[in-house]
Amino acid sequence: MIVVAGEALIDLVPSPQASAPGDPLPALLPRRGGGPYNTALALGRLDSPTAFCSRISTDSFGEALLDGLRGGGVETSLVQRGGEPTTLAVADISPDGSAGYGFYADGTADRLFALPPALPEGVRALSLGTCSLVLEPGASAYEALLRREARRGVFTALDPNIRPGLIPDADAYRARFCSWLPDLGLLKLSEEDALWLTGAPAGPGDGPADGPDGAAGGSGGPAGGAGGGLPYAVVAAAREWLAAGPAAIVLTRGGAGLTVLTRDGGEVTVPGEPVTVVDTIGAGDTVNGALLHRLDAHGALSYAAVAALGADDWRDILRFAARAAAVTCSRAGAEPPFAAELAA
Repeated sequence: MIVVAGEALIDLVPSPQASAPGDPLPALLPRRGGGPYNTALALGRLDSPTAFCSRISTDSFGEALLDGLRGGGVETSLVQRGGEPTTLAVADISPDGSAGYGFYADGTADRLFALPPALPEGVRALSLGTCSLVLEPGASAYEALLRREARRGVFTALDPNIRPGLIPDADAYRARFCSWLPDLGLLKLSEEDALWLTGAPAGPGDGPADGPDGAAGGSGGPAGGAGGGLPYAVVAAAREWLAAGPAAIVLTRGGAGLTVLTRDGGEVTVPGEPVTVVDTIGAGDTVNGALLHRLDAHGALSYAAVAALGADDWRDILRFAARAAAVTCSRAGAEPPFAAELAA
């Protein structure tokens, strides 16, 4: 079983179609979300045995979040409950379909997550990330869970999914991020997040790849050169991060596709899947779930097995993740594909 730990929240997504005529303010429609929640749902829909570990409100939004997990085949016995409200994230959709967020997280249920007992023996992988590793006091509990399970031999994966507006001290967060690296088997992050983590400003040619974060739109391959066209600062930092711990780092690059860098110096890039982007909500989280699902299909939910994967293995894994993200980008909200959709 794969356990995904982190926040579950409600995205409030603008819907001009649902707005009253002449009203300058768009209607906001509630949608289930949160990076770890979306990752768990993606895994469940791909028929991977999955459990979600979090703290969810007992309010109506919390009940809807639990219903969504159960409907996706995700086990919920590791979910803690609390009477505090559910975190809200107000999405701002750009013309290209990319999404920015404003968060309402003070005093919400997921922030009070407590370290659970050791995960069941059948757990082979643990995935964490996003707001849950930023907002205290829950962040320290999730961090403790990461360290404890890694040292018990559970394969660990991290998607930082940086939300700068929630991080009061960028340098302190960067240092904390580096402290997690020795306990990681796999690090997945967007090119934009990687550049933010380096602390280096984006210069000419050093910005994120064209296309929204996590999207699979566009059919062109990556540019040539070191890092397949990745900014130099990102490649240099990724090599340092690899030396500190993870067996592999997967970078999402919008329309330029996906790149993996491995600890032995390997590098594989696949292009994005052509798709008409509705929005990119949940696309990077879908990549997260699809990567873990496909790694499992390759028998690679362990540090040694990931380190042993060859270039052809990685091409298959990355292409599968790109196809899954393309489906999510083709429809509104965080709606990852089911296994049958990708099989077709």
